Amino acid sequence: MGLRNWLDGLGVKYPKGSKGFTLYEAADTFLYTPGTVTGGTTHVRDAIDLKRMMITVVWALLPCIFMAMHNTGLQANAAIASGAGTAFDTWRQGLMDLLGITCDPDSFFANLFHGALWFFPIFLITQIAGGFWEVVFATVRKHEINEGFLVTGILFPLTLPPTIPLWQVAVGISFGVVIGKEVFGGTGKNFMNPALTGRAFLYFAYPAQLTGEIWTAADGVSGATILGACAEGGMDFVDQAGYTLSNAFWGDIPGSMGETSAFACLLGAGFLILTGVGSWRIMVAVVVGALGLSALLHALGSEKYPIFEMSPIWHLFSGGLAFGLVFMATDPVSAAMTNTGKWIYGVLIGVMTVLVRVINPAFPEGIMLAILFGNVFAPLIDYYVVKANIKRRLARNVQG
Repeated sequence: MGLRNWLDGLGVKYPKGSKGFTLYEAADTFLYTPGTVTGGTTHVRDAIDLKRMMITVVWALLPCIFMAMHNTGLQANAAIASGAGTAFDTWRQGLMDLLGITCDPDSFFANLFHGALWFFPIFLITQIAGGFWEVVFATVRKHEINEGFLVTGILFPLTLPPTIPLWQVAVGISFGVVIGKEVFGGTGKNFMNPALTGRAFLYFAYPAQLTGEIWTAADGVSGATILGACAEGGMDFVDQAGYTLSNAFWGDIPGSMGETSAFACLLGAGFLILTGVGSWRIMVAVVVGALGLSALLHALGSEKYPIFEMSPIWHLFSGGLAFGLVFMATDPVSAAMTNTGKWIYGVLIGVMTVLVRVINPAFPEGIMLAILFGNVFAPLIDYYVVKANIKRRLARNVQG
């Protein structure tokens, strides 16, 4: 009650349009459900608002966040325990020694704790840098801080490898928020996914940290991802690297922190579909497009491109395909809006993902580029779907 009264007092002190309103409104709506209601006689009523939708997505991301921490710690502890690598950063090792936590890959808690020491600094830098730009633009425009960054600020760290320099994290999320969203007017007006926009910027600006080999969070240890190994020497290289389909499904392999576990993504997909927040049409369409083309290319084979050997099920469980189709492709702002358009949009992303992976092995991970490609064409897809619907109804009216 005291907190509510204090916030109400701040509301009187900082009314809408004042310089302090942006920060006051952000704190008030984060801690409490907004008390305002729609005025007027006729309006659309719904049980969900933007904040509830974003929180639902955050709940769906929890399995991926858990796997990001556990698997990062597992890979680091396994490398350190085997003598293949040493602690990558002395302060992390020092903190674990101080708390009496050994780098034991068989210890669930040790893996989770060690992984958290890698995940949370990246997460905090994302929140600070991205939140700074959100506040700046909201203050300049004199409106409330939108909850859209709540999801972007979690998705972005999950798409990054654990050893990325923190200054690159700040640069990447700044580019994603400013160039990918705010210059177009903010949440709801951007035509590309901000988290993917920031990831794409880092992908091309600093390729050494985000392409090729993925470094385990232990010094001196690196190795190709499943897609990278297959692009280099086919499935024989994948077998030699020790990867199995089970590893790819459960996610105990090196890679970008939140993208390795298809199982965690599957749990998130089920939650989003049950709550009606994520479009099952887009998810299914991406799977159909990716599996269909990969099956065709797998059957054709190629001497020039070893990755033709990868089967459709390997494609689905490898890289960030599962993560991208569940959490990125279904972004309600940048995705297609019409039901028919969602099918076209999803199939386009699935097909483009496999094309980038297989035909252009210089970029072994194709889902990021494919989704951004789909974002660009989503308005055009919806335009022609609506136009076709109008034409069909006019023809039916004329016949009637």
